[in-house]
Amino acid sequence: MSSALSLKGLQAFEAAARTGSFAAAAAELSVSPAAVSQSVRGLEDRVGRKLFHRVNRGITLTEAGREVQPRLTAVFEELQGVSRQLAGTGGRARITVSVPPSVATGWLAARLTGFIADHGPGNISLRGEEDPVAFERDAIDVRMTYGRFHYRDHETEVIATDSAFPACSPAFLASHGPFDSAEQVAEAPLIHTDWGPSAATFPTWRRWFEAAAVSPGRRIDGGLTANSSKAAIDLAISGLGVVLCQGIFASGPIADGLLIRPFETSLGLAQPYCLTVPQRAAQRPIVAAFKFWFIGQCRAAVGAASP
Repeated sequence: MSSALSLKGLQAFEAAARTGSFAAAAAELSVSPAAVSQSVRGLEDRVGRKLFHRVNRGITLTEAGREVQPRLTAVFEELQGVSRQLAGTGGRARITVSVPPSVATGWLAARLTGFIADHGPGNISLRGEEDPVAFERDAIDVRMTYGRFHYRDHETEVIATDSAFPACSPAFLASHGPFDSAEQVAEAPLIHTDWGPSAATFPTWRRWFEAAAVSPGRRIDGGLTANSSKAAIDLAISGLGVVLCQGIFASGPIADGLLIRPFETSLGLAQPYCLTVPQRAAQRPIVAAFKFWFIGQCRAAVGAASP
């Protein structure tokens, strides 16, 4: 076996392993899927080891492929950084961050300036999407989830366990409050969040009243309903009612004086917020820095909203 390996073969393997398909790798490398397949086959013949299992026109990494792919990805990213530096276009690191939609629009977007100020500008791709996500196809480096059970094939770390509590605008409290009991909260206009049929563990007003030892009947079922935490909180900020919101989303509006907690009873969430980082990305400095920063931001927000 020759010690000189084809750069084209290494590029084809790395792109296919990272994206999860020969077709996606071909689009990235501006060649045909057949050319990627041929280059990978040539690399496998040269090293004498299978790097992919080929099943039903799809591919999955073999143990040998999984072992070398993270290091090879890091090497090519370093080469790209050197190339950009020599070309005078800078050495900006690339990172793809995937979070639930409300986190992307209602929380993380407002905080990214802090990360950029500390770590410099970079090529950051922010994706707001529901589970499950395709780590390899979409080259996702960091994924935030509610619950630790989504991605058992990747290392998942618990960030924090949040709680939900009533919140409203100061003007709304002045005109409808004060609320000295949970029964009085039940008489106020309530804002609901519809989490959809697959999110049975998320907090609801009925569960909150049960935790407060109140049986409000059917009168709490009416009112405004939004299909995201961000939209529900915006309705409350507008003075349209009392929202049952998570601490992570409420901490900013509370600190800014836009929301206030009219009643202290809170409802613990059934699952923690978690962060999943695939092995291929874990060793990259930009990913490690973002992970450390992101976990700190989440824990600070959850803690700040506590009474």
